[in-house]
Amino acid sequence: MAKLEGKVAIITGGARGQGAAEAALFVKEGAKVVITDVLTEEGEKLSAELGQNVLFLKQDVTQEESWIGVVKMTVEHFGKVDILINNAGIIRMAPLVSTTLEDYMAVTNVNQVGVFLGMKSVVAAMTKAGGGSIVNISSIDGLVGMTMATAYVASKFAVRGMTKVAALELGQFGIRVNSIHPGGVATPMLEIPGLEIDPEDNVFNSVPLGRIGQPEDIAKLASYLASDESSYSTGSEFVVDGGMTCGFSLEG
Repeated sequence: MAKLEGKVAIITGGARGQGAAEAALFVKEGAKVVITDVLTEEGEKLSAELGQNVLFLKQDVTQEESWIGVVKMTVEHFGKVDILINNAGIIRMAPLVSTTLEDYMAVTNVNQVGVFLGMKSVVAAMTKAGGGSIVNISSIDGLVGMTMATAYVASKFAVRGMTKVAALELGQFGIRVNSIHPGGVATPMLEIPGLEIDPEDNVFNSVPLGRIGQPEDIAKLASYLASDESSYSTGSEFVVDGGMTCGFSLEG
């Protein structure tokens, strides 16, 4: 039997990149999936491609009313909520002294407030379903710092911390909460002005596994954490970075 057979998942930021890869794999593994995003055209196209077990809903993850509506529609359409993948995220690149409050708050609202609202909004539905799994997509920048990314790093550290608090509080309801910490991944986020990372750049060639991550690498880990195979894992950080954060090598 497929590892997510009979489960219902909500995946934010699901129209492209990591979210789209997660949605495709979850359907393959037997789940029914609600993908949400502000990118309506891309979300609807992906939903049509993945078939009848996928529903697209336009969502602004920073708005509590939007979260309430998404959970309500998911239950009405598929009967319950078992899984939440808090995947939606943005980045704004600038030195600390040049970062505007507007940009800082925009990143905070999507990456941090959106995760907070998502976790809060699914608790009742997951409890009614008998438990569930929340997977928060953080970053290796939730473990270490990165220049030019004060807001992003702060938001990803916050996701890591909120994950642990939620795990402590929600375990009694059978709800597990874990965070995934990707390194560099070949998604549209690498194309953001100010970031401009070449996927073929030696920053990725020099990691122990010698390549940049692919969205499917993250999706496979998310699938494991969403499934009953990880039934004794909660409040933990799962790093998927090709060894980028291992440390320094004196060779070469």
